[in-house]
Amino acid sequence: MKRRSMLSISAAIFAGVLTTSGITYANSTDYVLNTASTGGTYHPVGTAISTLSKVKLLPKEKFSLTAVNSAGSGANVQAMGAGTADFAILQGLYGSYAATGTGPISEPQTNLRSVTMLWQNVEQFVIPTSKVNTGTMADMVAMKGEGMGFGKQNSGTLGSNKVLLEGLGLSIDSDFELTYAGYGPTADALANGQIAGAGIPSGPPTGAITKLMASNEGQFTILDVTPEEAAQMDGDRQLWTPYTITAGTYPGQTKDINTIAQPNFLAVNDRVDADHVYLLTKTMYENLPFLQAIHKATLAMNIESAVAGLPVPLHPGALRYYREVGIDVPAHLIAE
Repeated sequence: MKRRSMLSISAAIFAGVLTTSGITYANSTDYVLNTASTGGTYHPVGTAISTLSKVKLLPKEKFSLTAVNSAGSGANVQAMGAGTADFAILQGLYGSYAATGTGPISEPQTNLRSVTMLWQNVEQFVIPTSKVNTGTMADMVAMKGEGMGFGKQNSGTLGSNKVLLEGLGLSIDSDFELTYAGYGPTADALANGQIAGAGIPSGPPTGAITKLMASNEGQFTILDVTPEEAAQMDGDRQLWTPYTITAGTYPGQTKDINTIAQPNFLAVNDRVDADHVYLLTKTMYENLPFLQAIHKATLAMNIESAVAGLPVPLHPGALRYYREVGIDVPAHLIAE
């Protein structure tokens, strides 16, 4: 078997995923797919993609992906730059950092390409209904000096909230009194009056917000993000896109909430064979029920939103598939 990246695979994985019906496929290519820790969503979604490739692509096309755990998006960008990973699941913001050499990424990663958006982190800014004036992010801006929950220290949640609010002229470090906690404790602190607001990005319905709304009927509001606010928060990254949380998603929610979301996306090194990327993209979208049966996060995948918010240009193989099925690909996603 050809190896595109150096890693050790356990005997169990080797036996389970490189064979089908007892047949081992010689002269096949096994690509490394970096995910994150086994306790999160990235790894099981990566495993779903890997399993699909073993079942649908390995027998006939002689290539597949093997999902491995990692320290997450930052480590994945480094691994792809070093050539020890071929594919990776990344937070959209880290893709933007990698493309521009900003934030924690010191140099632009010109090798990085997109395959598809996987699922979205939806921005949910929650404040007490008693403090609602406009019902938009202007209300959050007006709450400078108050206590807020924007995520655990050193978390992606804290990092993305920081970037978004900087677009509105706020510094979360100096303009608010921060409580560092996960989603459940943050919602509890909001309910108990320990903090006055929170930023909880996730895929709705988010359990912590559902519990908050159910236990405190009418007392809390998820803010809308206006188009003008969305543009400021995105900061020309072309990363966050409009997202509607439909009425009834949360207890007592009687109207749609218009907010924004960034993608978690599948990235690939530009050197990976274009035919292989084309076949992987095609196979994923022709077998969504297969992926969705393995992990519910992939329920968010659909061909209409495949390129929404992608932070780096598409790999030529993925671009070929999207053009075949009539997807309108923005110019900035076409590599020069």
